[in-house]
Amino acid sequence: MEFTRRAGFDSRLQGRRGPVVTHLLLACSIVVAALAVLYGAVSPARAAGYEGPTGYAPGTVVISQSQRRLYLVTEDGSPISYPVAVGKSGKQWRGTVSIDGKYRNPAWAPPAEVKRAEPWLPDYIPGGSSRNPMGMRALTLTGGEYAIHGTNRPTTIGTAASFGCIRMYNRDIVDLFDRVSVGTPVVMMP
Repeated sequence: MEFTRRAGFDSRLQGRRGPVVTHLLLACSIVVAALAVLYGAVSPARAAGYEGPTGYAPGTVVISQSQRRLYLVTEDGSPISYPVAVGKSGKQWRGTVSIDGKYRNPAWAPPAEVKRAEPWLPDYIPGGSSRNPMGMRALTLTGGEYAIHGTNRPTTIGTAASFGCIRMYNRDIVDLFDRVSVGTPVVMMP
């Protein structure tokens, strides 16, 4: 008896074998990339494919409210991209400011406007508390009203949810915190 079929080969798939394998490889690479981001092997900032804004000096932070992205322009002009939450309707702003403070595990006292909207909040939340909406790091901005900070509400990233601050995943704010300094320009775009 002669065996005419190769193991694992079905002649009915012969015409579709190439695309099937290609689709399987693409699906596997997407799963591997997602797992790498999930387990911290690759930052979502590095995994993002969009090139971001151009024409800004290296070291500049550029925030696109419409794209819900924060970009840090690197020395070679290519940006590192991070997903963010921006101010909700009526709380968005634009302009150029700079970072005027860097804080690890910042404490937080809700501003009067936030306290009116969320009266159940305590008057003070210590740094490092899981209830602290500032997360693991905060970069305060000139003008005193806003900051770029981590969050205890990661599901809001990618939305318009804040009172004007820029929220980041905690792992991303830690990365950004280590890359910028006091005086770094921050450009807020619509």
